[in-house]
Amino acid sequence: MRRAERRREHAVRVVVIAVSLAVALAVTGAFCFLFAAKKEEQRNRKGLMTGEQTWEALSRNHVSESVDYPMAPPSGGDHDPSWANCNGEVHSEEIRNENAVHSLEHGAVWVTYNDKAADADIRALADRVSKTPYTFMSPYKKQSSPITLTAWGHQLSVGEASDPRVAQFFTKYVQGEQTPEPGAPCTGS
Repeated sequence: MRRAERRREHAVRVVVIAVSLAVALAVTGAFCFLFAAKKEEQRNRKGLMTGEQTWEALSRNHVSESVDYPMAPPSGGDHDPSWANCNGEVHSEEIRNENAVHSLEHGAVWVTYNDKAADADIRALADRVSKTPYTFMSPYKKQSSPITLTAWGHQLSVGEASDPRVAQFFTKYVQGEQTPEPGAPCTGS
């Protein structure tokens, strides 16, 4: 009898532990799901694309010295008084960050790529940029992703030119609402 009673007690303990673990896992899973859904809802409310990074309250001073930007490529901040030509310009060499940031202030989108980008993607992006005012393109060795799209305060990294977010980024940010100086010139610097 005692053995049977001990077996029952052991079985009850095993069931209680198993049920407790299942409940804890369910609660943890539900919390993680709700947290992720809330975060995605906040991104959607802001109108951000998946993977898009943003920076707010970027300074806009004209400076003559080099600037140490917290992101690569830079997405805003102090910059040179002269902008990089950004009327569909495709640059074959890296351009100075401080000039590029001034172009972003004027509402341009800067497309950058590194040696991980496929040649076909570079050609496709160059074709798009060359047909789009207030855009420019250049290599940027220090970036982590093959292709990066940058506007004032906004940045998106993609692996290939065919990513549908590329077209969305152009539509939203070329002379978009984020532009500190809409309509400012993009040529003749």
